[in-house]
Amino acid sequence: MTVQTPAPAVAEQQPAFSLNDLLIYMAKQEASDLHLKPMRPPLVRIRGKLIPIKTDPLKPADLEKMLLPILNKPQREKFDANQSVDIGYGVPGVARFRANLYMQRGTVGGVFRRIPIQIIGIDQLELPRAIHDLVQIPDGLVLVTGPTGSGKSTTLAAMISEIAEKEPLHIVTIEDPIEFLFIDKTAAISQREIGTDTPSFREALRNAMRQDPDVIMVGEMRDVETMSTVLSAAETGHLVFSTLHTNNAAQTIDRIIDGFPSDQHKQIRGQLALVLRGIVSLKLIKTKEGKLTAAVEVLKNTPQIAKMIEEGHTKDILEAMESSVGLFKMQSMNQSLIALLVYQKITYEDAMALSSDPDDLSLKVRKLFPQIEDRVREGGNMAPSYSDFSQITELMDIKRLYEEQEVQWRQRMTEKDEEIENLKRDIEYRDQQMNQQQGAFGNKDEEIARIKADMDRLRAEAQAKILQAQERIKELNQKLMAAGAGSQTGIKR
Repeated sequence: MTVQTPAPAVAEQQPAFSLNDLLIYMAKQEASDLHLKPMRPPLVRIRGKLIPIKTDPLKPADLEKMLLPILNKPQREKFDANQSVDIGYGVPGVARFRANLYMQRGTVGGVFRRIPIQIIGIDQLELPRAIHDLVQIPDGLVLVTGPTGSGKSTTLAAMISEIAEKEPLHIVTIEDPIEFLFIDKTAAISQREIGTDTPSFREALRNAMRQDPDVIMVGEMRDVETMSTVLSAAETGHLVFSTLHTNNAAQTIDRIIDGFPSDQHKQIRGQLALVLRGIVSLKLIKTKEGKLTAAVEVLKNTPQIAKMIEEGHTKDILEAMESSVGLFKMQSMNQSLIALLVYQKITYEDAMALSSDPDDLSLKVRKLFPQIEDRVREGGNMAPSYSDFSQITELMDIKRLYEEQEVQWRQRMTEKDEEIENLKRDIEYRDQQMNQQQGAFGNKDEEIARIKADMDRLRAEAQAKILQAQERIKELNQKLMAAGAGSQTGIKR
């Protein structure tokens, strides 16, 4: 995603001005935002930096006269009730603007975000080819995420525009406020604005179900009710697009699940695993030419990813994404930064500053360019020169070595799998032997017990017989003694 933005050191002197004058000037400078607050000159954001316009500071009364008249009655009522309101505002022939008017220190302030009139396509934004795949699916949920000002709305508009050009469908958008103005092409597009055309996201989504939609775009999933309705809409066979303020795919999934009560987490994980089709996460980074381009993380809900979501293993999603680049065209934020480095779009320092895991990025880059950090310290290029074929051959050698190592690794993994299977069979065989031995030991114990019982019985029987024999011997001795005494008496006679 490339946006050209000149960078004047100080904005030019402006004459007496109205709000439209400031917005026209902002568009000419290709600034992204205009900040208006009391006691300061207007500020425009160019290349990510706020630059003051050379003019007198704005007074509170001037700001009230400038800003409050652009509100219609419902918007003014919301502003008075909440001290803040989001609106869409257009300058014919110039651009549309997304604005937030707010109270600060008892005075009115405002910020205007410039929205181009012409919608830029996916290819013109230099987004990955995988984004095209996500606009061709028939149903489910596609999320575009990133911090404020990262290009979510621009990317979402490009995706909706591509569908509108190619498919004869009914597209319903629900926005707060309406940003890009879509024109009916092959598809018919109905745009509804919160506060003007419908009271809330939830009510608009419920009504959309009765408007025969094929595609629904929800500007932002802000609360649990909207999230729940979006998931239900995706379950009913519609293709639903929406945005969230999160930094990566895994965080997006956790954010949605954590938004619901804990007793519903299992149900929401299952629902999300079923309806999610993809997540596109964006971060803007400055190019070497001073423009802005997008580093893009892409997740597709493969069966492996769906299982991780359902089981709550979101910490494993990053690794699954990085290993599925070739097959499913997924990629992590660090892999996108590496691609920008290889094409010499960005500097190594800016990539490290933007990455949420710079250590991992450094390791990945040094595997491709071993001397990268030395080159950076010496002021040299970190990526191969377009005209230096030796760098190409170096990359080819690295690729060849990587492929050889991958083949060897897969072979080792196959061998290890075979060893594991053999070990499993050995363990099963030993378990069977142990069971048999335990059975045999059980039989031996029974046999020993039986023999012991027999021995005890025989010992008892023998003891009884011995006692009987002793009694018989005693009895015979007595008889013999009696007989002997009788014979001696006869002799004496």
